Amino acid sequence: MGGAHEPLHPHKQMKTSSSSSKGGNHGYFVPRPVCAWLVCGFVALALLHVLCCTPPGTQEAVLSPLLQYVDDTYNFVSSGPESCNYTEGRWVYAPGHARRYNGTECHVKDSHNCIRNGRPDTGYLDWRWQPAGCRLPSFSARAFLSAVRGKHVAFVGDSMSRNQAQSLVCLLVGAGVPHRVVYRDADPHKFNLWRYAFPAHDVTVSFYWAPFIARATGKALNDSLPQNMNHVHLDALDDRWAADADGMDVVVLSIAHWPLNGAIYYNGSARIGHHGHQELSPEEDIGYAWPMKVKYRMALDRLMTSSGGSGGSGGGSRARAPRTVVIATFSPGHFEGNTLTTLCPRKEPYKEGEKEPRHLDMELVGLVYDEVESARARNGGGGEAGGGGARVEVLDVTKLAVMRPDGHPGLYMHRDPFAHGGPQPWMSSDCVHFCLPGPVDTFNEILQQILRTKR
Repeated sequence: MGGAHEPLHPHKQMKTSSSSSKGGNHGYFVPRPVCAWLVCGFVALALLHVLCCTPPGTQEAVLSPLLQYVDDTYNFVSSGPESCNYTEGRWVYAPGHARRYNGTECHVKDSHNCIRNGRPDTGYLDWRWQPAGCRLPSFSARAFLSAVRGKHVAFVGDSMSRNQAQSLVCLLVGAGVPHRVVYRDADPHKFNLWRYAFPAHDVTVSFYWAPFIARATGKALNDSLPQNMNHVHLDALDDRWAADADGMDVVVLSIAHWPLNGAIYYNGSARIGHHGHQELSPEEDIGYAWPMKVKYRMALDRLMTSSGGSGGSGGGSRARAPRTVVIATFSPGHFEGNTLTTLCPRKEPYKEGEKEPRHLDMELVGLVYDEVESARARNGGGGEAGGGGARVEVLDVTKLAVMRPDGHPGLYMHRDPFAHGGPQPWMSSDCVHFCLPGPVDTFNEILQQILRTKR
């Protein structure tokens, strides 16, 4: 570091002291072993004081950096999956925990690059998810890449899926892992199909825009159309990701927001119902839940028919390990006001018990668990545990996401929104996606644990 003082040379120190101390302690007043024991005792007393005589908030602030260092250095898994439920817990203060990369350097979507866009408060980066009864290790690029060596990790779904996919790439790039962009949309403002390669580990990470998983036209392909103007085919998967499915080893599926917005559903050329279209017959309203079940089942059946594909950046025809399919649960938005300046205004997470998921949120969570259990049953138990084909897991992020109203871009989805006296009438506010870096990085910390452990 610049300006640091050069440490005293021990031989020089001994030489000086020898003139006044005839061969005694060589410049040390206390023997080294005694010094070491004194230091250990002092540290132990300090930790005991923190544990016994300080409030819980202070304990977390003091101990969190130490535990994070141990996790990052040795990458311990605090406890196995049987005893650790990552879905339940609370957010604890951990200064600097989420300050792990620069969103500009890893090419995140402009509207999620909150720091670049001028967001002045960065306290949303100082929190860590603390599961009940265990500790969630920090993301480790080394551990993640080791778990997926030689594999193609594909995110398929909506913009929350893209949010998580970009988070993963940034966590890897921010850790200094050599990489190259294999493919990106020709339009720099589009992030609907892209792929990064990490050649040293033969790993690729891709994102496929498919907000219904199934084949869809309308708003899904044309942003200028109304939110509910989607035509979705429940008998066919989205062409782009389905064409590459055999080459995927880890697949993370994430949809929910778009089916809630509304769509008209088809089987072949026949219209079989709708959701969110008041101009159509009420008798044909089939809601959102049943179509979502059909789409998840169709995708899972497709992905469970073979074991992994061509692998990472190098490909190859070697035998593949069973594919892992992960379904992420719903990540709700936090639109709390009715004007631009009051939407998602909070600056800290909700405390434990202060905010619970809505009935709708939990209904969507239950839907995912039902389909995963059904897929495991059809698969003879599912993956490693059942000896079947693909392993199917749930990435349950709903509760931890519900408790983070502070992590959204809000008005800072725009560059310097207050630069001209205040937000302009044409501006929108994003209270759904998360800033990058931000709380969505925790989704990938849990994904890392899923991939590192066996069922």
